[in-house]
Amino acid sequence: MERLFTLDEARALMPSIIEDARALIAARADLAEIAFDRDTAGTSPLGGLPELKAVEARIEEILSAWNDQGLEVKGIAPVLLDFPSMLGGVSIRLCWIEGEPELGWYHRTDLGFPGRRPLPS
Repeated sequence: MERLFTLDEARALMPSIIEDARALIAARADLAEIAFDRDTAGTSPLGGLPELKAVEARIEEILSAWNDQGLEVKGIAPVLLDFPSMLGGVSIRLCWIEGEPELGWYHRTDLGFPGRRPLPS
């Protein structure tokens, strides 16, 4: 059964989500750097295979925690999260993308990101 969030519930989670997103962004950058350095130079100042696997595990840990909370992870570059919700009897997704300071957007479930609108005041 899909969890439905109220706007207040989703907004209450945002401080921890933004903190986790910062960790994911750092891990994402480390992963890219280690992989690139290993492919081009054979080694990386950030480490080797054990460090690469640790970064991958950290990313998976964050994504799993979000999924366990009922969030839908739509992307990690940039981080894009949806909170299943309802608005006026219509299925929507409260939508947050990396870089936004707060949860202020939504879209109808059947439209996805192209249907994104500001939340009504």
